[in-house]
Amino acid sequence: MLKKTTYPNVGYLYAIVSAVLFGSSTPAAKYLINEISPLLLAGLLYLGAGLGLSIILIRQQFISKTLREPSLLPRDYKLLASATLFGGILGPALLMFGLIKTQAATASLLLNLESLFTALIAWIFIKEHTDKRLIFGMLLILIGSIILVWQRHLIFSNLIGPSLIAGACIAWAIDNNVTRKISAADPLKIVLIKSLVAGSFNVTLALLLGATLANKLSILSLSAVIGFLGYGLSIIYFILALRYIGTARTSAYFSIAPFVGASFSIFFLGESLSLQLIMAGILMGLGIWLHLTERHLHKHRHEFFIHEHMHYHDEHHQHEHLTSDLKESHSHLHIHAPLLHSHPHYPDIHHRHKH
Repeated sequence: MLKKTTYPNVGYLYAIVSAVLFGSSTPAAKYLINEISPLLLAGLLYLGAGLGLSIILIRQQFISKTLREPSLLPRDYKLLASATLFGGILGPALLMFGLIKTQAATASLLLNLESLFTALIAWIFIKEHTDKRLIFGMLLILIGSIILVWQRHLIFSNLIGPSLIAGACIAWAIDNNVTRKISAADPLKIVLIKSLVAGSFNVTLALLLGATLANKLSILSLSAVIGFLGYGLSIIYFILALRYIGTARTSAYFSIAPFVGASFSIFFLGESLSLQLIMAGILMGLGIWLHLTERHLHKHRHEFFIHEHMHYHDEHHQHEHLTSDLKESHSHLHIHAPLLHSHPHYPDIHHRHKH
């Protein structure tokens, strides 16, 4: 008996969990930014993610013997290197320097630009399907971002922090679209490699530039915890969401993250709730709502192709096995025969067709 596919619902859940974890990490990083070099903090966050994920991987490989996701292919490592450069090295460093000159609540909402840039790259360069509803939602998010940085008297120094944060969003948008191409592989290994390489690079560079780790044991510990939750686990869930609902829609759900961050900043860091912040939040919230209420349904064709990923036996996976001793979810190289049908769907790893 075939199992009805639950991929879209699972993808939404992964994106929301990712957003909550990352959103809370921004005000937490703001709390630490005055105690440590921004570049060093950027590196420590990713090193913390890498160390925490290493423990999970060791437990998974040698103790729990859980089902394994497919490994990265040789051609995937070039893409992973690009994702590490933009998302692991440049993005966090730009955000940490931007946080120095920007309130945590404002910075959190400005991170909505990541969703906008991610969607634009997906639509323009990758040709991922979009419609007027999604475009209008992104415009509302953009207007909200402009309101956040609007100054009655424009001074260059006022824009340095927001510009650095916008730069981080562009770096992460590139990372998101590159990672989409390898999202069928094991997300734990993707994030582990990315975290250890990026974290080691930024920490080494910060130390060479004069940063110090002396007498900062409590900060190191807190950075590791924030990095593991806000970067390690968050990115794993983000990659799983990319697998199931595509780049633009994952980013739309991920837009919840800035509101989580802004709320933490107001309630825990004591930052003020300004009219500017409220107006931007309303516009961005409307934009996200337009994305979350989208429904995409039409007759479409699946061409013949072969790939490997974790899957159920649903309407897209109707192959036979040599053994019946398989758990409900499993991974192996399998064939997709040509198929023409109609159902609600999103640009996941099986629905990247033209419209």
